[in-house]
Amino acid sequence: MPRDLPLGNGSLLVAFDGNYQIRELYWPHVGQENHSLGHPFRMGVWVDGRFHWLDDSRWERDLRYAHETLVSEVALKHPALNLTLAVSDAVDFHENLLVRRFDISNPADHAREVRLFFHHDFHISGNEVGDTAYYEPERRAVCHYKGARWFLANGAVALAVGDAGPGWTPAPDTAPGLVVGVHQWACGIKEIHNLQGTWRDAEDGQLSGNAVAHGSVDSCVGFGVNIPAGQTRTIYYWLAVGPDFESVTRLNRMARQRGPESFLRRTHDYWHLWLNAHRPDLNGLPHGVCDQYLTSLLIIRTQVDNGGAILAANDSDISSNVRDTYSYAWPRDGALVARALDLAGYSDLARAFYQFCACALSREGYLLHKYNPDGTLASSWHPWYRDGRKDVPIQEDETALVLWALWEHFARYGDIEFTKPLYRALIAPAADFLARYRDPETGLPLPSYDLWEERYGVLGWTTAAVWAGLTAAANFAEAFGETDRAGRYRQAAGELKAGLEAHLWRPELNRFARMIYRAADGRWEVDGTLDASLVGLWQFGMYPPDHPKIVATMQAIRERLWVKTEVGGVARYENDYYHQISQDIGNVPGNPWFICTLWLAEWHAATARTAEDLKQSLALIEWAVQRALPSGVLAEQVHPYSNAPLSVSPLTWSHAGFVTTVQAYLRAGQRLA
Repeated sequence: MPRDLPLGNGSLLVAFDGNYQIRELYWPHVGQENHSLGHPFRMGVWVDGRFHWLDDSRWERDLRYAHETLVSEVALKHPALNLTLAVSDAVDFHENLLVRRFDISNPADHAREVRLFFHHDFHISGNEVGDTAYYEPERRAVCHYKGARWFLANGAVALAVGDAGPGWTPAPDTAPGLVVGVHQWACGIKEIHNLQGTWRDAEDGQLSGNAVAHGSVDSCVGFGVNIPAGQTRTIYYWLAVGPDFESVTRLNRMARQRGPESFLRRTHDYWHLWLNAHRPDLNGLPHGVCDQYLTSLLIIRTQVDNGGAILAANDSDISSNVRDTYSYAWPRDGALVARALDLAGYSDLARAFYQFCACALSREGYLLHKYNPDGTLASSWHPWYRDGRKDVPIQEDETALVLWALWEHFARYGDIEFTKPLYRALIAPAADFLARYRDPETGLPLPSYDLWEERYGVLGWTTAAVWAGLTAAANFAEAFGETDRAGRYRQAAGELKAGLEAHLWRPELNRFARMIYRAADGRWEVDGTLDASLVGLWQFGMYPPDHPKIVATMQAIRERLWVKTEVGGVARYENDYYHQISQDIGNVPGNPWFICTLWLAEWHAATARTAEDLKQSLALIEWAVQRALPSGVLAEQVHPYSNAPLSVSPLTWSHAGFVTTVQAYLRAGQRLA
């Protein structure tokens, strides 16, 4: 199930699924550690003796962000309850605090008591072993902890005029009009001895009050409010996160004293300010495209760790059959996202990523498959041993594209003091590796894994990326006065391009081939499969986008990789088997991917000669907008017949592709004007 609403501040990431249940809770790094492990944190509503959890299919849900901000705007209604709930959620932009406001409206002609229940299914640090949950009476809150990971759940009821009754005085040191503390609680055992958890205890509207549990535990807290006929009342909930008891109680105290509304308001204002700092002139673009551009930037930010790691996706539902996810920093994905952030003006986030890569670079000068958000080496399926000898388990584009993106950053911002230490730490050693790691016969890169991580050989995409990385390094070397080094890099880049022309341009196909690889007898074999990744040949600057060979290749991509259903969109390559829906290869070569469709839109923008030409780009940009979730979340791919999101959602690369393509469209418009 997609993650419709990711909310975060670069340290704490909370993501809601389509049923409006918390399914991901990462801290202290985005993507590491997942304290929910994909298990739902349920929420339920009790009124008039009826109870329904939010995963009940009869709920009417509208899950969106408030306009241009990382605060949710959610509407909930259930036909059996005769209630409406308007909800706002935010992870505070600075503190590790999740705040939620529930405005509950009672349309009935009589007063009613409404109770909200919040369930916590923690798997602290990614497992359920040795957790503790307990009721803390002084603060009327429930705490979960294990080691240096603490979580405090609390909330408040907001009183309207007349609710308090005569003689009522507010509690000291509490924001006016709030009654703070959980009304009901239960701590219990789950997932062992056939116990499902304390959420079952809530279904009669009354929790047991059990005060402590340890091991594999969960908890549930409840709040109640009396709502007169035709009126609305508000319940707040918050979850404080920190390394110890003192830190979470400090956040709890802040929420009580300042009031939770202040955190919602300031977070709303902060993200408006963040967008306005680099808002481009979007006049002339359709309203939906403008909204999607700004929302994509916000969603990208939720997937970027404050330490510089750019996460591919944080959707544990995609956990593979070997129990692994996309919650890692791939240098290639990160470079392309950093490039989008640079284009959009958010150079500080890009800088942190380049520094992250400099720390991760191996002594030999290459970046490995993927990394954890804290910079340590992540899991990998690339072997170090192949055909009886040691092999380097890399995707070479991951090293090369970091150099390319870094030069594009420097050319745009000219931040010499930032770049200077990276020259020796990252640029020179990585470029030396790229120049060295080549086939002496062809001048092409030695074989490595492709960007789709499915095949091993010499790819058109990879060759273009390595050419771009060496060209970028040559530019840096000239800027730093090392002309001999720059000459070596340019010579290597020239040999790469000559090798590509000789081996990957196929006159018999009238286009470039995807890949060549060594057969068992040592000869080169050609994989002529049409692959959308051939866009790298012009995207990274090796060829101009209107070069006849590029035009021929892009026309083939447009004609043969377009999904010929009502959904449309561009597939990755012919007969793509990943999450394959249809065997009708002639009409559905694969599922439509956002990035592949946006690549075609970007090419149309780059080659447009008239305003009429540019409409082809805009039509594809709008294709992506129309297939986003109502919240603006873009998945990796969509179902070729139903439009339903497939694979991870959101995919950071999809949102970066949207930002990059809109920027290309705006540049094309300026050029044509």
